[in-house]
Amino acid sequence: MRVIVVGGGVLGTMHAWHAIERGHEVVHIEREREARGASVRNFGLVWVGGRAGGDELESALRARELWERIAADVPGTGFRPAGSLTVCRGAEEVAVAEAALTLPDAAERGLKLLTAGEAREHNPALRGAFDAALWCERDGAVESRVALPALRAHLAATGRYTWLPGREVRDLLASGTGVRDDHGDTHEGDLVMLCTGAWLTGLVRELAPALPVRRVRLQMMQTDPLDERLTTAVADGDSFRYYPAYASPALDALVAARPQAPVPTEHRMQLLMVQRLDGGLTIGDTHEYDEPFAFDVDSAPYGHLVEVAEALLGRPLPTIRRRWAGVYAQTVDTTRVVHREEVAPATWLVTGPGGRGMTCSPAIAERTANLAGL
Repeated sequence: MRVIVVGGGVLGTMHAWHAIERGHEVVHIEREREARGASVRNFGLVWVGGRAGGDELESALRARELWERIAADVPGTGFRPAGSLTVCRGAEEVAVAEAALTLPDAAERGLKLLTAGEAREHNPALRGAFDAALWCERDGAVESRVALPALRAHLAATGRYTWLPGREVRDLLASGTGVRDDHGDTHEGDLVMLCTGAWLTGLVRELAPALPVRRVRLQMMQTDPLDERLTTAVADGDSFRYYPAYASPALDALVAARPQAPVPTEHRMQLLMVQRLDGGLTIGDTHEYDEPFAFDVDSAPYGHLVEVAEALLGRPLPTIRRRWAGVYAQTVDTTRVVHREEVAPATWLVTGPGGRGMTCSPAIAERTANLAGL
């Protein structure tokens, strides 16, 4: 089959990957010269531990397996099975971590509660004061800024993959399956996959005018290289408030007893921190849901993130090298991992994975390929 994939982010690239793996030909179209959206503006986390039980966790675990398999063929993705530590400060946060250990799928997630000393054995860079840490063995990371070009280079080597950046798809072909781009060129095929991320206007709006997807804006930053290895991903206890696996009476008690400070409350913040292969730290993040989004970044969240990160590391952060905002698409149905819809014959729209895009995209694309008969 000849598959037309629209959207050069991680979700589109994984749809292209599965099509190539199954022996098909792919034409991959991206409106920017390079993917510029949420796929390159994130932590690169393959984040299993906090996912909701059921389909979401199954997707994350399957994607974790696929990332490892993909990395064996494409080392340039920078995948590493480093795990994560969610650092707990205070009895209330420790109680939430203890409740997570009672989940029926805690072993599948690789969860274990560690003392502060045991956590430092996993990650000696954590020299700050804390009481315990929730270890998630199944978490990992990839290099989000370089993974997509590395994957495309591998696909191109098959001779069955064509990358066409700088082209915006305008229409589906009336004569059959395929698309027309804004250069006036047509691309015919047997199947079209629309993986356009947070771009929900134009053709997407015409095909799905009542799309149950919202957009979410975040702010993040990256430092100069830290002069030691951060051997795991790191989260603070505020992350318990944002991941569905941690919902429990213990979390209710934490929220009641310890409201977040004004800045993290206003910006719906948690701390996540991942070290890049060059040594820099990617740190975030915020959540903003009400459009229109600001065109600039707010400095207050960065001050909060620096304060929390330095407290956990027990040392000053390196100089902040970059600050940025990003927007991703999130399905409004919290029971679904992604919005997937056949919007025209042999034409599938797949969008709205929310903050799960980097984590779950290999499994999301695999399921689309199965449903579409690839």
